[in-house]
Amino acid sequence: MNEGPLAGIRVLDIATMLAGPYAATLLGDLGADVIKVESHYGDDSRHLGPRCKDQRTSYLSLNRNKRAIVLDLREQGAREVFAKLAATTDILITNIREPALSNLGLAYEQVKAHCPDLIWIGITAFGPDGPYAGRPGIDFLAQGYAGLLAMNGHPGDDPVRVTVPVIDVMTSELVCTSALAAIIARGKSGEGQRIDVSLLDALTHASAPNIGAFVNGGEDPPKTGNRSQYFSPSGVYTSGDGRAVVITCPSDKFFRNLCVAIELDLADDPKFASVEARQQNEEELDRLIGERCRAYGRDDLVERLIAADVLTAPIKSIPEVVEDEQILHNDMIVESEHPTAGTIRVTGVPVKLRGTPGSVHRPPPLLGENTQELLDELGYEQDAIESLRSDKLVATADDVQRAKQERRRRKQPG
Repeated sequence: MNEGPLAGIRVLDIATMLAGPYAATLLGDLGADVIKVESHYGDDSRHLGPRCKDQRTSYLSLNRNKRAIVLDLREQGAREVFAKLAATTDILITNIREPALSNLGLAYEQVKAHCPDLIWIGITAFGPDGPYAGRPGIDFLAQGYAGLLAMNGHPGDDPVRVTVPVIDVMTSELVCTSALAAIIARGKSGEGQRIDVSLLDALTHASAPNIGAFVNGGEDPPKTGNRSQYFSPSGVYTSGDGRAVVITCPSDKFFRNLCVAIELDLADDPKFASVEARQQNEEELDRLIGERCRAYGRDDLVERLIAADVLTAPIKSIPEVVEDEQILHNDMIVESEHPTAGTIRVTGVPVKLRGTPGSVHRPPPLLGENTQELLDELGYEQDAIESLRSDKLVATADDVQRAKQERRRRKQPG
């Protein structure tokens, strides 16, 4: 087992898709023993995304550093297994909605009966109570409710969603923050607690500057596309080889540096010599900068701008991102050996603890991969395990594979 800073902490991941499972993954990165509890169908992400041999990339991308057990929590016998597992647990993470949550015996008070000092974290789209409680929701919907879609895109154009699931990821990070805070509180009081985190709250929290501009300054933030609302130049510019770069200059210093880098004599021109003047003459300024940027290839342009201490970045595609020298230096793309998919590449640990570092030490588990191992740890004898398997209350990876092959056989004609 990895000896990260959370070694000795056990987490039950009883969630699906992104925000919940990824929160458990981040805790696993830091050394927690994360156990993914799934139905025979498994996490929905196991069925989404491109194929990687017999696996799907959505699941592989989000579920490293876990062990997996299959329990059919609709059945009382499986709930008895779960009760033993829950009694060994510190943190439970779920995003199952009511009434299914209570029907499966996973509501806070139900699980607390097995583990009195449990830290139980429920993730919802909009909150556990209130006018939107119980509604289904995902990242995209939160972007609509919390105003992100209204602000994202170019002026006059239709709203455009943010394609990276930033709200799900922010939510996962808030789950981790709250879990660690509750661990500290439990160390002082001996008491666990219920925690609720929602996608809506996560994005509202992230929108503090925009909300503050309205509630305190009376300004409804407009769409600005790639431009800044408060300074210029700031945007995307195309280089001579057709590739684009970001350039942004929030102060006179950076604007002067830009003018030197691309040999543009504008720093002392009254139309561009101040933040206010540049904002008033933004169209002309963008045209002039765009003309100069086309005199260079993208890499040459970025090199010139960085040398002149300008805020800039190339606009990289995902194939370029995974080979980026800084990202690789930061160990943010790492290899892991999967039992059926072979060598896979996953994102690395985003926080670097120098004394007790985290690590990617387990590949994403197969559905039911650790069922036998975990039942052994819970004290079940082999004959009892075989009985649970034969009754389909639990399943090992082999059981899952055999069931899959049987379904395929039944679908074949004749």
